[in-house]
Amino acid sequence: MKPIIAPSILSADFGYLAKDIEMVNRSEAEWVHIDIMDGVFVPNISFGFPVLKYVAKLSRKPLDVHLMIVNPEKFIPEVKALGAHTMNVHYEACPHLHRVIQQIREAGMQPAVTINPATPVALLQDIIRDVYICLLYTSPSPRDQP
Repeated sequence: MKPIIAPSILSADFGYLAKDIEMVNRSEAEWVHIDIMDGVFVPNISFGFPVLKYVAKLSRKPLDVHLMIVNPEKFIPEVKALGAHTMNVHYEACPHLHRVIQQIREAGMQPAVTINPATPVALLQDIIRDVYICLLYTSPSPRDQP
């Protein structure tokens, strides 16, 4: 299986976001990965749907939207309206994961699920056949921080 390269715009220089998205458009990367954080499920806050709409307008690559938020199912219509290819939710944020995965599929997107490093991979056993992608979430080591 060939790996999919999906650079995250969270690594972009937000002062030059259009320039960085154009660089990804010209690259051999297959997708654009977008991390949405709410400050509740994860301590950081990234950006919201206004920035996502801007990215969607500029990107010529499929969007892989990774929601690190509580109640991600509330945002399925907004993510779909942006033309997202993949909607990725966290196992730990979805008490009714099967329902959310089906709602994402019914909306016309590829469903994906992410687990945090401490979550046993075996917990994906009942959902693995229903998702397009499984992602093991990692974050930078404190020594990698500025």
